[in-house]
Amino acid sequence: MLELKGISFTAETENGDVEILKDINLNVSERFVAVTGPNGGGKSTLAKIIAGIYAPTSGRIYFNGEDITELSVTERAKRGISYAFQQPVRFKGITVSDLITAAAGRDIGVAEACTYLSEVGLCARDYIDREVNSSLSGGELKRIEIATVLARGTQLSVFDEPEAGIDLWSFGSLIKVFQNIYRKINGSIIIISHQERILDIADKIVVISAGQIVKVGTKDEVLPDLIAGSTSTTCGALSAHI
Repeated sequence: MLELKGISFTAETENGDVEILKDINLNVSERFVAVTGPNGGGKSTLAKIIAGIYAPTSGRIYFNGEDITELSVTERAKRGISYAFQQPVRFKGITVSDLITAAAGRDIGVAEACTYLSEVGLCARDYIDREVNSSLSGGELKRIEIATVLARGTQLSVFDEPEAGIDLWSFGSLIKVFQNIYRKINGSIIIISHQERILDIADKIVVISAGQIVKVGTKDEVLPDLIAGSTSTTCGALSAHI
């Protein structure tokens, strides 16, 4: 479904060019792929390149056999790629109902919008008419954003650290949401995460460190080393919720 060939990304800084990603080659056809590794390793940059927010310095991106390297965020969204930010965007003057309807791309009605809110553990009647603004907490925004991804129902959904800002109780609900998506979708989910409980439900784990893929495999092949901290490049990268 998704193929990255020789993806590199160099950022311009005050101190000169910094190479963030170095010759990334990756195929994603599994239903659930988790990308993990130490902070600053390039995980979020890779997610933004897949979504089209950043353009790679070199390399090509293919989605369902089509070269989408030059396509914009909007064009990729039309092809069937969704992206959920680590820090969701606030929209003053737009209600939760408006946002979910826009994400669905059709007039879904309040009842269906409420269904998506319920799936992410929010009481629909308390949120459906609220504005997506500063009155919402980070955790509430995160769950509403996940509801919009559910409403879109795209073939590829990319989540950048969905656990950020989520409290412990909500985190347990978040795991259930991803398990439900996993069962329902006819496509793939890519999640950028440090959380053991998220990695534990992945079909494939990709470890990125210093801008390079250092390990790829099933959870049985990768997770034990991450937990034990025996892979020096990923030591300290993994955390868990109890």
